[in-house]
Amino acid sequence: MTTTVRLDVNGEVREVRADGATPLLDVLRDQLGLVGAKRGCSYGVCGTCTVLIDGMAARACLAVAADCEGRAIETVEALAPGPDRLHPIQAALARAGAVQCGFCIPGVVMAARALLAVNPAPDEDAVREALSGQMCRCSGYGALVEAIVGMGRPQDG
Repeated sequence: MTTTVRLDVNGEVREVRADGATPLLDVLRDQLGLVGAKRGCSYGVCGTCTVLIDGMAARACLAVAADCEGRAIETVEALAPGPDRLHPIQAALARAGAVQCGFCIPGVVMAARALLAVNPAPDEDAVREALSGQMCRCSGYGALVEAIVGMGRPQDG
C-alpha cells in the first residue's frame, strides 16, 4: 500500500510516495531528483548509494524510505556551498588526484563526512575502516585515504 511519507532531506521536509518496501535510494533518485547517491549493487555491498541518516553513513539501497520518516537524511547534494564550489572533502579528493571515473565518489565523500564529524583528525587506519564499505574500481584507495587523512592536518601556506 502506497502512502505519503514526510522525509527531512538536506534540511527540507519533502513529501514522497512510498510503500513499506520502497528503498530510500529510489525515492531520492526517482522522486526528488537527487542523483548523487548512485545505484550500484542494490545489495548494500558497493557503497555507491551512501547517504547520512541522523549523521551516520547508511546504504540508501537498503534503507526503507518509510522507516526514515522523522530522521535527518543528508545527501552529497547538500555539501557544496555553491554551484561552482566544492565542499572541503570534495576539494581534498580533487587535489590528491583521488577521482577517476567518479562513480564511487559521492558515497566516499559521505562516508568521509560521517567519519570527520566524529574524528576530525583521523589516522590512516580510521580512514581505511570508514571506507571499508566503499568500493572503488579505478583509483584504488591510496589517494582517497591520503586526501582524507590530510584533511586533519594543518595545510601549508
